[in-house]
Parts: sequence; C-alpha cells; structure tokens
Amino acid sequence: MDEEDHRNSDAGGRYAGLWTLDPDILYLNHGSFGACPRPVLEFQTELRARLEREPVDFLDRGLGGLLADARQALGRFVGADPEGLAFVPNATTAVNAALRSWDLKPGDEVLTTDHAYQACRKALEFVAARRGAVVRIARVPFPIAGPGDVVEVVLADVTPRTRLALVDHLTSPTALVLPVAEIVATLRERGVECIVDGAHALGMVPLELDRLGAACYTANAHKWLCAPKGSAFLHVRHDLRNRIRPLVVSHGYDPGSPAVRFREEWDWTGTDDPTPYLSIPECLRVLGGLLPGGWPALMERNHTLALRGRGILGEALGVAPPCPDGMIGSIASLPLPAARPGSPVARLSSPDLSAWMRERGIESCFFPWPCAGGKLVRLSAQIYNHEGQYRALAKLLLEALRGG
Repeated sequence: MDEEDHRNSDAGGRYAGLWTLDPDILYLNHGSFGACPRPVLEFQTELRARLEREPVDFLDRGLGGLLADARQALGRFVGADPEGLAFVPNATTAVNAALRSWDLKPGDEVLTTDHAYQACRKALEFVAARRGAVVRIARVPFPIAGPGDVVEVVLADVTPRTRLALVDHLTSPTALVLPVAEIVATLRERGVECIVDGAHALGMVPLELDRLGAACYTANAHKWLCAPKGSAFLHVRHDLRNRIRPLVVSHGYDPGSPAVRFREEWDWTGTDDPTPYLSIPECLRVLGGLLPGGWPALMERNHTLALRGRGILGEALGVAPPCPDGMIGSIASLPLPAARPGSPVARLSSPDLSAWMRERGIESCFFPWPCAGGKLVRLSAQIYNHEGQYRALAKLLLEALRGG
C-alpha cells in the first residue's frame, strides 16, 4: 500500500470501527443490504429490551406515539408531510402494495424500464397479468450520454392507454440516478401517474417528496441511512391516500366507514418488531453527526468517493465512464471488458463471481449485462471505505478477467 492509500485507509479507518463488518473483508457492496452502525444497533437493542419488559404497554399503548415521532423525523429529512408516510419492511413490499391498489383494467398499459429492479418488475408483471393490463418496457441505453436520454426513451413508450409508470430513482444494476422529477412531471401532464422505487435514495441523495409529486415513493432505510434490516417507508400523495392500501388487512380497517383510514390501516398490520422503524431517528442523528457538514457533507463525500472508485477501476480495466458524473450517487457500475476464455469472469455466473471474489477477501457485486465481458461490476462508497480498497478490487478484477 502506497503513502496515498495509507492516508485514505486512515481516513476510512476512523469510521470503520463504528460498524461490525468483518475487518478481514474489503466490503465494497454496501448497496445490496446496507450495514448498521454499532450505536444504532445498541439503540435498537434497548428498544427491544423495553418492548420485551412490557410488550402490552409498548405495543398497545406506546407504539402509536413512537411511530408518530419517527414519522416526524423522517418527514423533515425527506421533505414530506408525515401523515403521508407509512413504514414498511422494504421497498418491494411498498411497490407491491401500491401496484395492487391501482385500478387497472384490461387493455391498460403500465410502463417501466429495462433497468428496473427485478423484484419490483416481477410485481408489476404479476399485477398486470391478473388485471389484463400490458407491460411496456422502455429501453434505457447504458452507457448513456445524459439524463435527457432517459426522458426521451420513457416518453417514447407512452401511449393513450398508459395509466401508470414504475420508475427507479437509482437503478440497481447500472447505478444511474434517473431524472425522476422531470419524468414524474412530464408523465403527469400526460395523465400518467408514477410509482417511484427509490430503494437506494434515502441517505444517498437529497429528497423533497411533497415537491416531487409522485403518486407513491418508496425507499429503504436499511441501505444508505444504515438503519436495521426491515425498515423502509412508503410516501403517498395526499389525494391518493384513499386508494393506496397495505397488503395486510388488520384492525385498522373499518368496513363500516366510507373513508379509508390511512394512518390506522398502515400503522398496524399485525404483531411484528417495530424497532427497525423506531431506530430511524437515531440513524439520522448518528450518521448526520459524523462530519461537520452533517448529511449533505456525508452524501457529497460518498458521491466523490464513488466517482474516484469508478475512475480507479476504469483506468485499470481500460473502460471509459459509462455515464456523466451527475448521474452517479454513492454507487457506480462499469461494464467489464472482454474476458479471456476460461477466466472466472467468462465461466462464472454473476453470483458465483461474487463468491469467487469474496473467497479472496473482497465483497463485491456483479450483474449480467450485454457488454463485452457479459457483466457489470458495481461498487459502493460508504464513509468506512477508502481508495486503497478500490485499487485492490481493480487488481483482483484483472486477475478474474485474465486468469484461467
């Protein structure tokens, strides 16, 4: 490790101790499932202890107020009316609920892109098939020249029968920040509502959800907000709160009421552990206190590090940046160049290649993609990472591309 890498390692090391990650593994895949810092885990442990000391008092009498406090903190952070926020275990659950609540009819069309997260795209296809609706797929190029290309291909697939669009804010395989504000506004002008899957967005990019105006917006808190697993939210625009219902009907539903009780229906869908949701304010406090500039500084640091990591890999692999810097958040993907026949990149599936890398000390992420090497490599940048780790990833990738 050279002097520069030592300096970078020291910078990342100051924060690495806040996490319980295996110190023998270079963890460059924060984007898949996140990682929760020790202080937040300790906060959650105390919450669980309180719950188990008196479950009835905690869940029957205290939970409503605790959830309201958590929604207030989250609403301030994402620019949203707290009354339009509902806690869910993950973004996939929220997308399923929003899609199943939509009144699609035979012949209606629903639109998404070929960069959509596959679990949510499958939910879209499931719902569409049962309603007789048609799924249209907008083909977003990658590499891509700029955000205008996304808007162009999405609008090209809108027809008079398009009723609904499912759009990712940050794409999972290609790590692109899509221009959702322009997409949402332009589609609404054409009478098409948007469900935005912002699974990676919370804690990675600034959000102003009421201003965005999407029908529904969901994001995971366990990724870049670093909350405990099983914490996400769904934001529903004010005029649609009578339409979007949870997947589970429970005590909050009132069959005798003509109005939907949005708050009651979403706040209780059965006995579960609410402590991941209740830990969100602590995440906001802990991570927001790591740098003098708070959350904006943390987002900018991670963005800058992701670009630097992408540059290190691109230079080593001889691959040009596949998108402008402004379309990157805290994750970045590169198409792999042609691999030698019989090399790990050529002969292994994406999951098996990840396992091969993990056995050699680096947790990384790959996706199948139509490029020379047949795969994308996606890197993540969190405050515990440093540039030397991306140099190690580049070295091992070259071995995977050339080795037998």
